[in-house]
Amino acid sequence: MTRATRTAEYTGATTLCLYLAFELGSNEWKLGFTTEPGAQPRVRTMPARDLARLTREIADAQQWFGLKATTPVRSCYEAGRDGFWLHRYVTSLGIANVVVDSSSIEVNRRLRRAKSDALDVRKLLGMLLRYHAGERAVWSVVRVPTVEEEDRRQLHRELRTLKQERTRVANRITGLLATQGIGLPPGTDIGAAAKTVRLWDGSPVPAALRTRLEREWEHAQFLRTRILELERERQRAIAHGRGETIDKVRQLLRLRAVGPTGAWVYVNEGRRRGSHRRRTRVATSAGNKGSARRGVGTSGRSPSRWPGAGCGISRAAA
Repeated sequence: MTRATRTAEYTGATTLCLYLAFELGSNEWKLGFTTEPGAQPRVRTMPARDLARLTREIADAQQWFGLKATTPVRSCYEAGRDGFWLHRYVTSLGIANVVVDSSSIEVNRRLRRAKSDALDVRKLLGMLLRYHAGERAVWSVVRVPTVEEEDRRQLHRELRTLKQERTRVANRITGLLATQGIGLPPGTDIGAAAKTVRLWDGSPVPAALRTRLEREWEHAQFLRTRILELERERQRAIAHGRGETIDKVRQLLRLRAVGPTGAWVYVNEGRRRGSHRRRTRVATSAGNKGSARRGVGTSGRSPSRWPGAGCGISRAAA
């Protein structure tokens, strides 16, 4: 590599900027500031979600490093529970922010690592400097969806949550019955059966257990009703909705073996340009948290259970 080539790659490091890394917690945030790799980082702690305090901390950091108020600011934080609202806020201030996929951050697996917010924020700060110095492969940057795109995900994600809860309730009912040596066929009205079924010795189900089974059955029926309501809402949107997203869903439904769930999730989660560059991300959007390379995820389901599975659409298309 020639000297000229190296200079072209690392021009970002010579630009006078204030670099800011966030470590976001439930009750407090850690902020790490620096201007260059050799500078001592300024680490501050502030209450979580206090935007006025955040603005003051940025101004104080600019003054502490001897920078002008107009000096560009570059920031980063890990994608997680806080979502993208902070990204939208800091970009509205003119800050160049990136949201980082936490699973892509390098880890030295041979060393025992101390775990603390202060240590993490310094690590993020160092990687932010490397990223803007031209080392783009230092981590994976998450594509931030628009508010409208994010809002469209709520329906199918709620459906997924309700179906998972329904499975948990069904398994819990089965387990409670199994503790008494009772096995009932699928579709049995558990609320009614709990009053009539008998144990091995002909005695009725104990009162407290019967009451619990009735409550669990009521919860299962509530979940069933809610799931049907959301599926009807989705069907109405597909039948009568307008817009590019709905048109893509309808186009997918023309393919053989494509169902409403697969088409809806695929369009809203898997077909945004640049949003899924790795197979594991596509599998994760389908609810599979395992590794797509190993064949079976940690949840025990095959990574083929992604939005395009059974739709005649390969992962390469994502």
